[in-house]
Amino acid sequence: MIHKALVVLLLFLLPLLLPAQTAQLIEDLLNSPAVSMQEAAWLVLEAANISGPAGITGEDGAFRYALERQWVSQNTEAAGQARLDQVSLLIMRAFNLKGGLFYRLIGSPSYAYRELVTLNVIRGMSDPEMAVSGERLLFMVNRIFAQYEGIWQAEEEAARRLAAEEAARRLAEEEARLQAEAARRLAEEIRLELEAHAVADTTVEVTEEGVMISLSDIQFQADSIELPESERAKIREIAGILRSIGARRISISGHTAMAGTPEGRLQMSISRAQAVKDYLLSLRVLSEEAIGVQGYGGERPIADNSTPEGMALNRRVEITILEQDQ
Repeated sequence: MIHKALVVLLLFLLPLLLPAQTAQLIEDLLNSPAVSMQEAAWLVLEAANISGPAGITGEDGAFRYALERQWVSQNTEAAGQARLDQVSLLIMRAFNLKGGLFYRLIGSPSYAYRELVTLNVIRGMSDPEMAVSGERLLFMVNRIFAQYEGIWQAEEEAARRLAAEEAARRLAEEEARLQAEAARRLAEEIRLELEAHAVADTTVEVTEEGVMISLSDIQFQADSIELPESERAKIREIAGILRSIGARRISISGHTAMAGTPEGRLQMSISRAQAVKDYLLSLRVLSEEAIGVQGYGGERPIADNSTPEGMALNRRVEITILEQDQ
């Protein structure tokens, strides 16, 4: 016999778990020496917060819902007395309890009964075919809540966290896609401007850092880092483009062919990148802080250094747009 104090506790708890039902219905179940399968289905589905198909309500609807999902055996009668093993299967399925290997493989009422014995939901020596009273049914549902409420809350929190992470991932992917599309449009706009102004030896491409304008075969005065007028004219055109697109931060990198020593190539690449920066500063395109400079010597060739054509391509300055006005 279930302890009277627990019965009193259930009278307080179950109306909270089943807000749509009256205390009188719970009282009727408690006083029932043998509940029917449709009564058991109604209580368990309500406790598990499971709603049947639209328009199907009440005990009969709950039973048919459980029957369609094989939460009760096909030969079970709705008005028949609920057996302990049948109720065990109904509880296992409605509350989505995983169970052990044999239960997962077979999923029969007898294995469901064994699972609830193992979980201490069914206490003491009980006949799996015995009729289930209202008291016992309410006790079993309460034991499920007592043992699994924390686990369900953790699972729900984990599900919410995964959903939030998935939403953030999709948002980041969409932002990256939009940024990549904007970069492609910007690169095409710059390419068309360079073509319209017949700026020779220039290419435009999208990199991980931003949109890059490459000036290949860049020329300097003999034995100096002084830019000749032909190169200044190219840079003036690029300066106009930088203004028109609202560039706020750029990076200038210098590259050389393989002539000379590694140290000499590195210093030359830095000096020539700096010369381009200085000329842009004189044109008042951007501030000193908005233009970064680095040199790579001959460490990043884009063509074969064994040919004059390849050396001309490798001897270049790259201007990468890192940030612009939106």
